[in-house]
Amino acid sequence: MDDCIFCQIVDGDIPSRTVYEDGDVMAFLDANPLAPGHTLVIPKDHHETLNDLPDDTAAEVFAALHDLTPAVEAAVDADGSNVAFNNGAAAGQEVPHVHGHVVPRFEDDGGNPIHAVAGQRPDLSDDELDGIAADIEAER
Repeated sequence: MDDCIFCQIVDGDIPSRTVYEDGDVMAFLDANPLAPGHTLVIPKDHHETLNDLPDDTAAEVFAALHDLTPAVEAAVDADGSNVAFNNGAAAGQEVPHVHGHVVPRFEDDGGNPIHAVAGQRPDLSDDELDGIAADIEAER
């Protein structure tokens, strides 16, 4: 897509600090990093959300994340990392092109675990949890 910044990076119209590239996937340093080494992993073809991603492309993206995460951590001597996708605008996705984040984490960096992302935790009963689990199974 012409107006997608990540597609423009894939096409070479916008420079990036590319750390990995193959026929289907590209990874580059985030231009506005949350930590040193913050890396984005994207499919080269335009897909807005994980829901839009074909199975074979999803497998390639996740394989690249799997390979890159320890490399990113080692490169910046991180103690760990958060690996995540913001899936849709309501989840904070700012660029409508699927992208996984590898955010290196360091002891005492002041960051929070992934459980801090959603704000207030809901108080769900066992029956509500059972119903949600059943609904998810039914949607597959």
